[in-house]
Amino acid sequence: MPLAGELTSSLIHRAADRYALPAAGVLRLWTCRNSPARHGGGVRADAEVILNGAGRNVLAELCGVEPAVLARALPAFTVDDPKISTGREAALAQVRWRAAGAVAGEAAFACRLCTARRTGQAQRAVRYLPRWQRVCVRHGRWLLDADADQPLEHLDLHGVPEVVAAQRQWTGMARRAGRAGAEGAEVFSLAHAVVARWWEEALHWEREEIWPHRLHRVAGGNAGTDLQRWRIVGRDPVIFPEVVAVADALLDPAMAELVWRDSGAGRPRPLPAEGAFCRRLGERVGRDWLGPLSAVDYGGPLLAWMGAVIRRRRDQGGPPGWRDDPWRLQREQQPATMAGQLRVMAAEAQSGGSATRWRATVSAEHRFRITQLVKEAGEQLEELRGGHSGTTAEVARTLLEHLSRSAALIDQALVDTAAAAVAAGVALEEVAAWSRLPAQELAEILTAGQE
Repeated sequence: MPLAGELTSSLIHRAADRYALPAAGVLRLWTCRNSPARHGGGVRADAEVILNGAGRNVLAELCGVEPAVLARALPAFTVDDPKISTGREAALAQVRWRAAGAVAGEAAFACRLCTARRTGQAQRAVRYLPRWQRVCVRHGRWLLDADADQPLEHLDLHGVPEVVAAQRQWTGMARRAGRAGAEGAEVFSLAHAVVARWWEEALHWEREEIWPHRLHRVAGGNAGTDLQRWRIVGRDPVIFPEVVAVADALLDPAMAELVWRDSGAGRPRPLPAEGAFCRRLGERVGRDWLGPLSAVDYGGPLLAWMGAVIRRRRDQGGPPGWRDDPWRLQREQQPATMAGQLRVMAAEAQSGGSATRWRATVSAEHRFRITQLVKEAGEQLEELRGGHSGTTAEVARTLLEHLSRSAALIDQALVDTAAAAVAAGVALEEVAAWSRLPAQELAEILTAGQE
């Protein structure tokens, strides 16, 4: 029996297991016109097949299930590919391999316990599952993406009941989105992008305590042995309650009203860092200190949403016929997938010498220190805007104090960056040239810093 939303290729593999045959042997029933995508260990779990008409009949006979039943259960069963459904060879049973994401959306591993309950066998299965339906509430599991090269199919959620509770809350949230004139998928994608952006910054938030504890529980008690990988694999389940909370806030008309007031309402003004909307949003995700941090995330999806809400309220959209949609998520604002991040991590680990990847060789603490120095220098310079009024002495003192402080911070950032590059294997002469310092002087500075 097929599972609801199952990949056609997944059903073929399960049928092969039922017949005690290798999947490659069963696939010979069809003429394959190309090869499936592979990971290092074999065929990707989200590799999907497209069947022509004759091929669908073969699958129905193989499973002993009516084609109409398969069509209702398998999203890819009725998808056509002109290369195999037309021409003189269309009467032959044929398949073409595709990536599941290009056929019917995101694919994830099914819960094996649910599969056993449905089919009588606890086999691996892969289903089309959007990211807002990844919690198996019955068995307390988060179902992981099937497109990544990693061995886990699910994460245990028994230590984090708030994640399971968030899944139940999302059902009502999707209905609210429809009443608000938005698609549930759009609302979730925007909220997920907002919180995933926070997740990238949270490693440096001294006051963040919720996510580290939740990540350790999702990782089986201790993520510290492989923190970088667990931050990638465990991101989506760990942030899921906050994603649902942010989606709830973005759908709340009272929150949109706070955005309008923060913007000055009828008297436009720049959005303040201590605005009521961001402060209230921080409280709704259980972090009353988060408001000012989210308010200055320029270029992020949250401020883009706020801007669209304000423009719509002021009726100042774009050109005629174009509507500024607050739920539209720009491509550059979409968070990286688990598969993409794991590929980057693997590439960083394989590099050597001065060709190493920066994030692989420079510790998170060292990177954070450099980032903070540059940020503080920028804040010092930002305070100089409009600082040219007053007496000569007052203006000169203000400018020189801030410029001196900025220069000291930049100098320290330069030294820290140079030290990290030399430690990673980059030639001292190259680092000195980039720093515009004599090599001997730079060597002395770095030696003094080490001492």
